[in-house]
Amino acid sequence: MESSLHTDILIIGSGLAGATAAIAAAEEGKNVTIITKTTNLKSGNTPYAQGGIVYQSNTDSPEKLKQDIISAGHNDCWEEAVNKLCNDGPKLVKKILIDKLKINFTKKNKTSYELTSEAAHSEKRILYCQDKTGESIQSKILAYLQTLSNITILKNHTAIDLLTLSHHSKNSKDIYKKPACFGIMVLNNSTKEVYPIYANKTILSTGGIGQLYLHTTNSPESHGDGVAMAWRAGVRCFNLHYIQFHPTALYHESERFLISEAVRGEGGILIDNDGNEFMSSIHKDESLAPRDIVARAIHQTMLSTNHPCVYLDITHKNQTWLQNRFPNIYQYCINKNIDIATEPIPVVPAAHYSCGGIGVNINGHTSLKRLYAIGEVSCTGVHGANRLASTSLLESLVWGYNAGKDASIHQKGDDYFPEINPWVIETDIIDPALIAQDWLSIKHTMWNYVGLVRTRQRLLRAQKILKNLQNDIERFYQRVQLNPEIISLRNGIQTANAIVLSAIEAKQSKGTHYIQD
Repeated sequence: MESSLHTDILIIGSGLAGATAAIAAAEEGKNVTIITKTTNLKSGNTPYAQGGIVYQSNTDSPEKLKQDIISAGHNDCWEEAVNKLCNDGPKLVKKILIDKLKINFTKKNKTSYELTSEAAHSEKRILYCQDKTGESIQSKILAYLQTLSNITILKNHTAIDLLTLSHHSKNSKDIYKKPACFGIMVLNNSTKEVYPIYANKTILSTGGIGQLYLHTTNSPESHGDGVAMAWRAGVRCFNLHYIQFHPTALYHESERFLISEAVRGEGGILIDNDGNEFMSSIHKDESLAPRDIVARAIHQTMLSTNHPCVYLDITHKNQTWLQNRFPNIYQYCINKNIDIATEPIPVVPAAHYSCGGIGVNINGHTSLKRLYAIGEVSCTGVHGANRLASTSLLESLVWGYNAGKDASIHQKGDDYFPEINPWVIETDIIDPALIAQDWLSIKHTMWNYVGLVRTRQRLLRAQKILKNLQNDIERFYQRVQLNPEIISLRNGIQTANAIVLSAIEAKQSKGTHYIQD
């Protein structure tokens, strides 16, 4: 086994939350190590975020934003976290994104920014960079991060498990200490070496769970890795059953490309295959109703019309305007032979955002000492039962910044690193057909039984299928040569089971957790 690495702060994942935490800790003088399982640092869901990030308008206030968040979240939000987001969020957007990184947000004129609206917002308060806000932010923040000499970046490395006193210490008496995390076991994807990275503090920023579903807007690597690692380590997770389905993903062959809510914010109307507008009879805000309501309305319309999709019509805007406002979406659709200036866009709901996750406090602390979680992998309590549009990037910024600063404060016990048992290398070769089939089973089971509309019978059936599959995958994992695919599969099935358990235990149908019976 390769010799171990030591670092002050270890961050798993390089999206907006992880990158912000890395910069915040590095600026406190800490040695920071970031690992990402992809070969490119620009990974995760941040680059996929089209719409924008919540800021503020002249007529806006933290109280107005708070009311919108709580209303969209079906009054299931943690007020203290919402207050933190509403009060600190716009200030950090100004401090980090506008002043420090100089993000090129779309401007109205030389001195003021163009602001847009999205579903369930009472104000136009969203900053955007055309329709590629996340990518614009991510490019700038990663470029800045790579200029800091005390940040080490390990690409193409896959986290296997958290190292904890309870599970990995050779000293049997460590079981009596307060449970703590002291780093991770990692696989170098290129060399196949497995070794520990010891850290005073570990921050999970591994992103979402969308790839557990048949249809998703998420990045290919969104397998729920962080939730699975935390779950195995006994870390408290909650609200996992609150999974937001984005109402409008492009319906085209096997692809699901996000069609930003901003298209509806700019006047796009949802229609059925006969051209009938259907949202006005369902909600006062029509096509800009909260996401869970719109997604279920589309689902129901597809069932009642026996048609595989609905349509989003923005043909009242001319081609030049559309090309300027939504260049990315316009070009993507043109490449699929759909001209959004002259024909409506075929759309379906797709798994989009996990409102639950690893439970954290205001600074990103988990229930396990020395472990933090930030971004989509965490549950701050901000989103409640349904996330308000364009708050996810803001939450990543606020909790990333706070966690990076907080993790830099030395606490008693931070530098305790027990001796651990050496990693046992297995040699059996993985059959890729088994991995492919297992993923199909997970994705179809989650989509059909734990999707937009759930019933108790469906959830119980899903639990039975996925529990059996987890037993098979765990046995398989224990005896094969490690690679990123088997690690992701093991994490995927663990997270899928955790979501199903959370859905079965949830006492009421609310928001994104919609129980038909």
